[in-house]
Amino acid sequence: MTTRELFARLLKCEAGGEGEDGMKAVATVIMNRVNVSGGQYLRENQGSLRNVIQQPGEFTCMMSDVYGEPNPQTVWSNPPEDIHYHIADWALSGNKLSGAGECLWYYNPFAPDCASYFPRNGSGVIFNRINQHCFYNPTSLYYQT
Repeated sequence: MTTRELFARLLKCEAGGEGEDGMKAVATVIMNRVNVSGGQYLRENQGSLRNVIQQPGEFTCMMSDVYGEPNPQTVWSNPPEDIHYHIADWALSGNKLSGAGECLWYYNPFAPDCASYFPRNGSGVIFNRINQHCFYNPTSLYYQT
């Protein structure tokens, strides 16, 4: 599977129900991790999109099991459609959704409010909410990871 197809599959699986802006926001976060200037993501992924996508524990859609149960929604069970390739190509061309800024994280809280900080270690601070996902910019703590 090409990296482009893997990216399109991840976008469909992670944000396919979030509309075009939601998918573009998730694509922005993923590419921000590819292009980050320091911290854990630079050290572990070395600017590689495939490494970002395949980093263990980062994307639910890349996990075959979640909380000890088989995961029915994975990149392998969700073939991409034209819109997913279009958004992947949009992001690979250097485009960003301004509503996702320099965010390195997102998650769906399944609640009306976003937590102020994410992940739990406080390395990200809330920046914006787009549809069901909360988006987080890195704090100075992230660059110490």
